[in-house]
Amino acid sequence: MAEHEHVRVAVVGSGFGGLGAAVRLRREGVTDFVVLERAASVGGTWRDNSYPGCACDVPSHLYSFSFAPNPDWPRTFSGQDHIRAYLEHVTDVFRLRPHIRLNSEVKRMTWDSQKLRWDIETAGGALSADFVVSATGPLSDPKIPDIPGLESFPGKVFHSAGWDHDYDLRGKRVAMVGTGASAIQIVPAVQPIARKVTLFQRTPPWVLPRMDRAISGAERWLHRQLPFTTQARRGLLWGIRELQVQAFTKRPGELGAVEQLAKRNMARAIKDPALRAKLTPDYCIGCKRILLSSTYYPALAQPNVDVVASGLSRVEGATLVAADGTEAQVDAIVFGTGFHVTDMPIADRVVGADGRTLAEAWKGGMESLRGASAAGFPNWMTIIGPNTGLGNSSMILMIESQLNYLADFVRQLDVLGGRVALDARPSAVRDWNHRVQERMKRTVWSTGGCTSWYLDANGRNSTIWPGTTTEFRRATRRVDLAEYEVLRPAHAEATAV
Repeated sequence: MAEHEHVRVAVVGSGFGGLGAAVRLRREGVTDFVVLERAASVGGTWRDNSYPGCACDVPSHLYSFSFAPNPDWPRTFSGQDHIRAYLEHVTDVFRLRPHIRLNSEVKRMTWDSQKLRWDIETAGGALSADFVVSATGPLSDPKIPDIPGLESFPGKVFHSAGWDHDYDLRGKRVAMVGTGASAIQIVPAVQPIARKVTLFQRTPPWVLPRMDRAISGAERWLHRQLPFTTQARRGLLWGIRELQVQAFTKRPGELGAVEQLAKRNMARAIKDPALRAKLTPDYCIGCKRILLSSTYYPALAQPNVDVVASGLSRVEGATLVAADGTEAQVDAIVFGTGFHVTDMPIADRVVGADGRTLAEAWKGGMESLRGASAAGFPNWMTIIGPNTGLGNSSMILMIESQLNYLADFVRQLDVLGGRVALDARPSAVRDWNHRVQERMKRTVWSTGGCTSWYLDANGRNSTIWPGTTTEFRRATRRVDLAEYEVLRPAHAEATAV
């Protein structure tokens, strides 16, 4: 990387969001950009999460870009290896590799109010950019709880997002801490080879059957020969999920039938009434993420699996002690305890116009305009920002909507001409988030009686979008200049539109 390199756009991250942004920039005629990736290859969360059984819980044809359909998905729900291969394929087909800077973790980004640019320090050198797209994603930095005595544990410890493939779990006593989307895939994969699996469960999840199957050769042939069939399949999957949104956002009572399906899924595999009681949630289905698995409950019913219905409290040598006093001797601890979602580490590295970091600006909770722009951080937008997450559909739909917003942002800068920046007005950010939070009040995530990772430290849901993907696409189809202040280098203050 050149010592004083300057580019028009710097994209941070090379997962779905970052690669999607790169493709969209090229389609808009912008070629003066770089993609800064901290690792040695592209793929984001689908590169980092390579644990046994890792797969997506969104159907393959919906969990892919609309502009890069894949007729050859091998299964209805694809595994990590196939999704990572798809992202590598997108990188090659759209000729993105010349733009990608691997092993270039961003250390700091600072807004220069005089030059109207971002000065960026990376592990590979320094550069500056007129515009920054932050696509680090909410599932990129693993969270391991502060457990007393963990540092003295004599065995192996790792997070699901940092799986140690050199450590053989065969014949080992394994502790699985957490019962989220990763854990319910890991336990069935590890149970057959481990001597013992002890699952530490703070809160049981609702689990529906995972209707996964191989996609036949005939289906794939049809999708290759008649591309519109792939589009039709994607459209059907999308439409079904759009119809489900009302139950999550306006009428949670309608989820009762879904809850009965989950209970039947459990009853088929769990015959022990005591174990079934441990595994039955006490909150409305949908309040926490609904998980999909047809192998989780059968694995828990095996004689070499113990379910401890209490969180891990402390570690005493090789002994793990739960909050209820239950003890377990283990050789390895696997944490499936999620990620820094509402306190993203990248926010500590972004310094805005007033000298505050994004983390300081978001101290009371993450807020942005249309999930993209933060007040005081000009010419900066985030992909999968605050309140853009989904509880029942594909995040690729939300990413593509934000790419529309990115494209119009770049167009607006071109129309304004010269060296110019757009900074979200604080009033616009407040108004947008007020509307979002008002809609949130009646959703299952607010009324369902649970505490989920969707909530920040203040109990506010700054993660989920309380509407349909269609509504979000309409809201992000263009940049409204009335919601921004236009900054010029001739003077420091903002000029009204």
